[in-house]
Amino acid sequence: MDQLQNKTAVITGGNSGIGYATAADFLAKGAKVLITGRKPEAVQQAVAALGGEIDSFIADQGKINDSQKLAEYVRDRYGKIDILFVNAGVAAFASFADVTEASFDTVMDINLKGAFFTVQHLLPLINEGGTIILLSSVNALAGMPGAVVYSASKAGLNSLGRTLSRELASRKIRVNIVNPGPVATPILEKAGIPKEAISEEQLAKALPIGRIGQPEEIAKLVSFLASDDASFITGAEYNIDGGISVHPLIG
Repeated sequence: MDQLQNKTAVITGGNSGIGYATAADFLAKGAKVLITGRKPEAVQQAVAALGGEIDSFIADQGKINDSQKLAEYVRDRYGKIDILFVNAGVAAFASFADVTEASFDTVMDINLKGAFFTVQHLLPLINEGGTIILLSSVNALAGMPGAVVYSASKAGLNSLGRTLSRELASRKIRVNIVNPGPVATPILEKAGIPKEAISEEQLAKALPIGRIGQPEEIAKLVSFLASDDASFITGAEYNIDGGISVHPLIG
């Protein structure tokens, strides 16, 4: 369990869901971890629960100044890091005709623009041979009605990851993308969908594997990609979705 021994990691949005589960897995594998989040109370609760070599910084990925301050903090405290997991993101659902400029900007500012500049600001601090992992979604590849802005933001994130994997190859920095399917996280509730309206049973019926995913399952893939065991993997996109992206035969 020492695959990440002597490595330092930054996880955006690490106070809940996949980010929290990944922080726990990184710690268990020997890494020093810094998590970020927008809400101080939620971040403090996560830090208390995680323990170990955990650090935190209050930052909103949708605010460019916050990512600059995060980079300054990381430089002053750690000098260099080995792993950047850009996990923070939001979801919003509306039909194309009902999307407002404000809702469009909120999703894009966090999921794409914020991710872009978080990587840009932290990139000078990533050691040669380090790794960047972007948390996307199978929605980046699908056309789910009502998810037009969310899907577009994630498709842009995947494109960013592919391009960065080529640009950063000379520094031996690996860049990979993880596309989860339905996972038991608070993201839908945060999007304003009442908990009682979210049926795990209904979601499970759409998945060939017959159940939704757990954050810890995504975390294990992220930890593998962050480790030296994945040293020959870059520019890859991994669907971890219970088979939902496999299209059934027609006819």
